[in-house]
Amino acid sequence: MTESKLASLTLKGFFAFGLLLVSSLAAPAQQAAPSLPLLFDARERLARPDLSSLVRLRFLTSVDFPPFNFTDQNGKLSGFNVDLAREICSELEISDKCQIQAIPFADLKDALAASQGDAVIAGLAVTPELRRQFVFSRPYLMLPARFVRKLLVPVEGKTAAALAGRPVGVVKGTVHEAMLAAFFPALRAQTFDTKDALLAALKDGKVDAAFADALQLSFWVSSPASDKCCALFDGPYLSEHFLGEGMTIMLRQKDSVLTSAIDHALAALSRNGRLQEIYLRYFPYGLY
Repeated sequence: MTESKLASLTLKGFFAFGLLLVSSLAAPAQQAAPSLPLLFDARERLARPDLSSLVRLRFLTSVDFPPFNFTDQNGKLSGFNVDLAREICSELEISDKCQIQAIPFADLKDALAASQGDAVIAGLAVTPELRRQFVFSRPYLMLPARFVRKLLVPVEGKTAAALAGRPVGVVKGTVHEAMLAAFFPALRAQTFDTKDALLAALKDGKVDAAFADALQLSFWVSSPASDKCCALFDGPYLSEHFLGEGMTIMLRQKDSVLTSAIDHALAALSRNGRLQEIYLRYFPYGLY
């Protein structure tokens, strides 16, 4: 079975991401920062295992999943996941023992199984098959679904109920099509073969709104490609059944101590705000 990423950006979308990151630095100071939902209970205290005997911690990632992991214009390994791996090592006070290596996405599972690395942080979707072979950290980021609507079309209300009876586009054969039908049966779904066709139809006014991955929609509405036609609307919508367990770190089953240590670090970074800082670095306009 071929493993898959949770979400991805096209190359064109990646260039838009770079422009957004630069423009965010000039955003008005009074603009509210998008908030990252906490996935750890603030009252929860996860034990910090003893890692004194750890020789090294080798994170494996890929370079084809921007803005999570990619090679920047200087050839440096960068991205949300890369920065998070470094913060995990810092929190665990093992930065001098940490390594981050990029390999082809298709090789990640076999490399971990062969002990060529200790943890995979690359947006690998959790599946029952993988759970039989590996263990996973607690999720550190959920990728929701969102609506985006055409601004020139008047909408009475601020929730999805306001779209009842209106044409709402979705890519056919996707989890978002199934989720739209299950969550919003009153909406009039109109399917498209590809994401590009869907967004073109929205921009041209052939549909009043669209329902898709919030990551891709967030970058698109803020990029020149949208021509300021549209805006995110309502949501976010989360569903483990349709969208999976979220972003996690995959480890070998025998490495229960290391898994607990990473969970401890993720909880600490969530509480002290460092996870939010990394999130804002790569998602200045927010997903939620």
